[in-house]
Amino acid sequence: MPTPNTTRRITPSNLQQDIDSYNGLKAVPNYTTGRVEATPEALQKAYTEMIIKQQEETKKQALFKAAADAAKQAEWEFHNAVLAMKEAVKGQFGSDSDSAQAVGFKKKSERKRPTKKKVE
Repeated sequence: MPTPNTTRRITPSNLQQDIDSYNGLKAVPNYTTGRVEATPEALQKAYTEMIIKQQEETKKQALFKAAADAAKQAEWEFHNAVLAMKEAVKGQFGSDSDSAQAVGFKKKSERKRPTKKKVE
């Protein structure tokens, strides 16, 4: 039997089948096994651990989404502040000033004039 790829997630349908099988085992009255990992106690422990880890993952995903939203909001606030600063510099010093050029504008006097296209 090939070694399963444990780096990928188990599909939700397979996981639900496993949970159903685990719950079905509770209806089997005299289940015993020599495999330590397949005892009812080991199964209960593994199931409980899985639920705890899934809950931790959900909490961390929520925290990640909240942090991403906060970072996105901060980025927009910074961007809008820079745009306001640029407009203030342009208004205070003019669109043809060295100050306007320093904050990212092109000097009005350095812009190319549009050329007419030759009609053939």
